[in-house]
Amino acid sequence: MRRTYIFLAALLLLALIPAAVLFAGGSVADTAPRVPTEAEINSDELARSIDPNLIDANTRFAFELLQELISEDRGKNVFFSPLSILLALAMTYNGAAGDTKLAMAEALEFSQFDLEQLNRGFNDLMVGIVNADQQVEVSIANSIWYRLGYDVKEDFIDRNARYYSAEVRELDFSDPQAADTMNNWIDQATKGKIEKMFDSIPPETKMYLINAIYFKGDWTHQFSESATQDGEFILETGSKKMVPMMHLEENFRHAQAENLGILRLPYGRERLAMYILLPDEGEDLDEITSQLNEVSWNRLRRDLEDKEVTLTMPKYRIEYGVKILNDVLTKMGMGAAFAGGFSGINPKLFISRVMHKAVIDVNEKGSEAAAATVVDMAESIPPEPVEFIVDRPFLFAISDDRTGSILFLGKVAEP
Repeated sequence: MRRTYIFLAALLLLALIPAAVLFAGGSVADTAPRVPTEAEINSDELARSIDPNLIDANTRFAFELLQELISEDRGKNVFFSPLSILLALAMTYNGAAGDTKLAMAEALEFSQFDLEQLNRGFNDLMVGIVNADQQVEVSIANSIWYRLGYDVKEDFIDRNARYYSAEVRELDFSDPQAADTMNNWIDQATKGKIEKMFDSIPPETKMYLINAIYFKGDWTHQFSESATQDGEFILETGSKKMVPMMHLEENFRHAQAENLGILRLPYGRERLAMYILLPDEGEDLDEITSQLNEVSWNRLRRDLEDKEVTLTMPKYRIEYGVKILNDVLTKMGMGAAFAGGFSGINPKLFISRVMHKAVIDVNEKGSEAAAATVVDMAESIPPEPVEFIVDRPFLFAISDDRTGSILFLGKVAEP
């Protein structure tokens, strides 16, 4: 039994869960066989109808962002919800124009879809996933908050309300309680897992686009708490750490690739799952990660086969963020959005910050996870006027600006 257990599971769990407005899935229940509900049947049909190109584009973005975050936080835990980030920015994208729209489309992998296709695709994806399994609890929330009295184009609001079911609220950002109002909204949407995203509201901020995810799923095959024992976990440095290790013998879907193994751990009725990608001993995890994309991911999943598995894995908790994503999104080609180009919302706006926070707990019973993404839309503050008071001796010149020739040049020592 290998003793090195390194996990990308958190990313792959939330690659299954988008973030938009409050949709409610079923609560966790017993795992006895039962007839699928009408919502689950409809969810299956909807899932089959979703454009696979959209799924591939989202997966490609997810791994590109993972690679950037691993590079930025080398040697540290990384955990985020790629679709939470995608959907927060997709809502913002509905107001983008010109070079900013092109840059966002390129960075977010939206280029092959027109706006209607994109919005409908994400809407179907959200509805399909939250109704996938009544034994797994999923709630997804999305909202738009804008400064009291600020002029926002109605078409932008209407599209986000229609396709993303966005809750739209006008709020007095100058009120000292305004930040807490939005923090409380996120806290409720994530069932207390994410309590605070920001302390105050900058004076230049005119709008926030927020989405939040909550997920709670029991393993289809649960670990026995009595079997959990402390065991060694080998860190990337080669040093060892004693951590609680869970143990289970069960039939799982597994595949072995050239330099890593992949294991599927299903939740509930097996429509949602965590995937663990474990590099072979001696292989470099970051190097393997740099080669992952939608093609290799799909191939790994296709190669899975049912096998008897003796599984040993750690209980773990990760809290990541609040992470500012401006730099990594700029590296991915979205830099124009941080300068402006949102005439579809208000021509003065630009993205000031994209903030993300995510947490996950994995134990013998299952997994509980939450994520929140905030897009901070700001308006440039006009610079203070330059004071130029000519109250002391000065030079002056009269010039032909076509040629640069100075016709007259002088000094005034005393007017």
